Amino acid sequence: MVLGNINIHAQNPDFLFMVEYAIKAPSGHNTQPWLFRINENSIEIHPNFDRALPVVDFDNRELFISLGCALENLCITALEKGYDYDVELTKTGIITVYLSSPDTSGYNSLFQQIPLRQTNRSIYNGKQIPEENIAELREVINDENINIRFYKHGTPEFDAIRNYIEQGNRIQMQDKAFKKELMRFNRKHSEKTNDGLSYLVFGAPNLPRFISKSIIGQAVNEWSQVKGDNKKIASASHLVLFTTQNDNIPEWIDLGRNLQRFLLKSTELNIIHSYFNQPNEVRELSVKMAESLGLAGEYPTILLRMGYGETMPYSKRINVNKVLINN
Repeated sequence: MVLGNINIHAQNPDFLFMVEYAIKAPSGHNTQPWLFRINENSIEIHPNFDRALPVVDFDNRELFISLGCALENLCITALEKGYDYDVELTKTGIITVYLSSPDTSGYNSLFQQIPLRQTNRSIYNGKQIPEENIAELREVINDENINIRFYKHGTPEFDAIRNYIEQGNRIQMQDKAFKKELMRFNRKHSEKTNDGLSYLVFGAPNLPRFISKSIIGQAVNEWSQVKGDNKKIASASHLVLFTTQNDNIPEWIDLGRNLQRFLLKSTELNIIHSYFNQPNEVRELSVKMAESLGLAGEYPTILLRMGYGETMPYSKRINVNKVLINN
C-alpha cells in the first residue's frame, strides 16, 4: 500500500473531515495504529502493524481497541454530518464504514467532545464523582459482552487494584525492551514519531538523546514509577475496569467503541481520566486480579483512573495525510 502524498482536495471533504476526527481518538500508549482509505461511498480503517507494540501488547489487543475508538469517532462524526452508516468487519480486523448520501446535518453532544477529550496523567484534586454521574456513565455501555465496574476510592477493591498496578509497574519497569518500545527521549525523537510517551511526560528537559536517555533511564525506574503512580491513584475518585467475555478482535473493537462513547460522555461531565493498564498487560496479573475481584471467566482489558483536575497539554497527533492509504 502507498501512504501519504494524497491530494486531499480530490477527496470527499466530509469523508476527510470524518477521518480527521477519527484520529483524535485515544490509542494504546499513543501509538495511533491506524490507516484509512477513503472510497466513493465508504471509509476503510486498517490496522497499522508498523505501530504495533510486540512487548507491551503482544497479541495486538490494545491496537484493535484503539481502532474501535477511532471507528466510534468516525461514526459519531458521520451522524453529525447527516450520514447514515453500516459497519463491516473482516476476520483480520479491517473495518469498512459504508456511508449513505447526506440528508440533513444532525446533532450529537458527544461530537462536541471529540476535540476536547484528552488522556490526563496529572495528579487529580480528590473530588468524588457524584453517583448520578456514575449512573449516566453506566448507561453509555450497551454491549452484553462488555462489562464495566466502578471501584470507589477507599473501598477494598480499589486498594486491591492499586496493588496489582504496583506489581505490574515493577514487572514492566524491569523490562528494558518495554522502556525502549515506548519512550521518546527528546523533542527531535518525539517529533519524528509523534507517538509514544514523550520525555515531557517524565519531566525531563530537552537534551541530546544520549544524555536524556541516560537521565530518564536512571530517573524512571520501578521505584519512581510506583511512587508517582501511587500519588496519582490516591488523587482519583474511582478506578474503572472494562472486561470482555471473550478475547478476540470483534470484542476488542466493540470495546473500543463503547470505551470512546464512555470517555466522550465523561468529558461532557467534566470528568478526566488516564489509563492504568499495567495489570491487564501482564497477563498472569490479569488472571489473578480478575479472580480477586470475583470476575473469574472475564478478561480485564481497560483500567481507568477517573476524577477531576486541570486540563493538560494534548498528546501529539500524526498528520491526517500520513494515515491515508493512496488508492
